[in-house]
Amino acid sequence: METVEFDLDPQAAEVARVVAGVRDDQLGDPTPCAGTPVAGLLAHLAGLAAAFRAAGEKTPMAGQASLSPDGLPPDWRTRIPAELDGLVVAWRRPSAWEGTAEAGGVTMPAPVAAAVALDEVLVHGWDLAVATGQEYAADPGSVAACTGFAAEAAAQGPVPGLFGPPVPVSDGAPPLHRLLGLTGRDPGWRP
Repeated sequence: METVEFDLDPQAAEVARVVAGVRDDQLGDPTPCAGTPVAGLLAHLAGLAAAFRAAGEKTPMAGQASLSPDGLPPDWRTRIPAELDGLVVAWRRPSAWEGTAEAGGVTMPAPVAAAVALDEVLVHGWDLAVATGQEYAADPGSVAACTGFAAEAAAQGPVPGLFGPPVPVSDGAPPLHRLLGLTGRDPGWRP
C-alpha cells in the first residue's frame, strides 16, 4: 500500500463537534454498526482515539476499543474530544510515521496504522452523526486517503472486525458515499 502522510485534525475536529451534539436521550439509539447503540459507538471512539494516539507515540496500549455501551466513560463529553486532540498531536510528529505502530494488539507499518486511525475516526464520525440526526462534513483529503486504504483492503477480501462486506454505491455517488460503501455501510441508512 502506498502511503502518504496526512493531517488527522480536520476530521478529528468534525467528529469532536458531532460528539458535542449528542444528547443524553440518544445514547440508546441504534447506529449503522449493527447491534451497537450510540453509547457503544462513543465508547469505541474514546478507545480507538486513545489506542491510535498511543500507537503514534510508539507506546502501545493493552486491550481493544470496546463497542459496549458499558464501556462509555462518565466523562465522555470531555474525554473523547481530548483523546481526538491527542491523536492529532501524536500523528503530527514525524517519528509517528516511521517504522511500525501497534494498536489493538496488531502491529503494522506506521503509515498503515495512521490510515486505519483516520478511517475509524471518519467513518465512525459519520455513523455517529447519522445516528443522532446531525450534519456531517467529511474533509475531502481525509475521504480520499481513506478511500484508497478501504479500496485496497476490500480488494484483499473480507477484513473481519474492520469492514463489513462492501455495499454497492453508484459510480456517480459523492466520494464519502463511495467510501461508506467500501466499508460496508449503506449511505442511505437512517435510524
